[in-house]
Amino acid sequence: MRLEKAAEKLRLYGQEHILKYYDTLSETEKEELLRQIEQTDFSVISQITGEHIELKRGTITPIQAMTLSEIQEHEKSFTDNGLEAIKAGKIAAVLLAGGMGTRLGSDDPKGMYDIGLTKPVYIFERLIRNLFDIVDQTGTWIHLFVMTSDKNHEATTSFFEKQNYFGYDPEYIHFFRQEMAPAVTYDGKVYMESRNHIATSPNGNGGWFASMKNAGLLDLIHDSGIEWLNVFAVDNVLQRIADPCFIGATLEKNCKVGAKVVRKADPDEKVGVMCLEDGRPSIVEYYEQTDQLRNTKTETGEPAYNFGVILNYLFHEKSLEEICDTTLPLHLVEKKIPYINEEGVFIKPEEPNGYKFESLILDMIHLLDTCLPYEVVREKEFAPVKNKTGVDSVESARALLEKNGYSL
Repeated sequence: MRLEKAAEKLRLYGQEHILKYYDTLSETEKEELLRQIEQTDFSVISQITGEHIELKRGTITPIQAMTLSEIQEHEKSFTDNGLEAIKAGKIAAVLLAGGMGTRLGSDDPKGMYDIGLTKPVYIFERLIRNLFDIVDQTGTWIHLFVMTSDKNHEATTSFFEKQNYFGYDPEYIHFFRQEMAPAVTYDGKVYMESRNHIATSPNGNGGWFASMKNAGLLDLIHDSGIEWLNVFAVDNVLQRIADPCFIGATLEKNCKVGAKVVRKADPDEKVGVMCLEDGRPSIVEYYEQTDQLRNTKTETGEPAYNFGVILNYLFHEKSLEEICDTTLPLHLVEKKIPYINEEGVFIKPEEPNGYKFESLILDMIHLLDTCLPYEVVREKEFAPVKNKTGVDSVESARALLEKNGYSL
């Protein structure tokens, strides 16, 4: 993109300040900034009107989950069907790993964090070992797609290479970058994180399939005969990946998406819960849950909205292609955004100072008409590493791993 075109684009969205230091940059830095201006979608900023407006939700009603007792009753049938799909090459895994370990006190990608006590045990390593459980059981390599971001792509790919892919066949590991969105002030002005770089952030967990498509990976999916994508987050070190019983249950119930869920530890636990929204599957995030929802009971006296998602989903790939051209709503999320001030000094704020734009996986689920909430045992499959200490922390994850017999 030429300077004149970049300036024209920025004028259209009221972001001329992005070129403030242009004349002081080297030729390489100028090219980098112009390329970023060309690739950035500034139209999302039109959502900001000076205040945070929540997207209106539809009518929320309970959804029926498949409970542990029902799963146990049909475990053999579900597992056999799941194993058959895996051996036929119909299952792939997608690791959402675009984030950094900032909340853990690390400047590295989150998956590089070492949770070991007596030896190095990296989060990435623990997840690969979990996937190996099924590879070893079936004698079948499972394609693993790893979503990175502009902020951690090189570090992530170099780390996997340095660790010899933790023994996994590198021909079955495919890295792709998540698309980025600009970070802005409350007034809708784009922050600059340096004189030649716009402050951006990954565009939320709902952008993973569009990012895969834009990376040209659908040809590989089609050529490999992949029909289902098991999508999971980087921070749950205890989760089962490509779980045959989960796969088989989703297939037998003829659902377009399966969602692993756990019973909430308490009514105020910060997890999104499965529900129906206007009769279609959806998720109510923890900050949207009203007292009325928390207190609603089923006919048997159980909480009606009691199954929290753990960000482990099984999506029907063809169904995703059918909805992938649908524009997902963008959510405004208050964040602490590092930036350079008027004097060009780098500032790392201690309080939220603006918005990031995120698309959410719950909106993908809502576009599909069938979903199977599939209950798993919390102590065996849910050990998130979100904080350094306390709830959902390195400490609690280590304790759960050791409880399940893993050596750290």
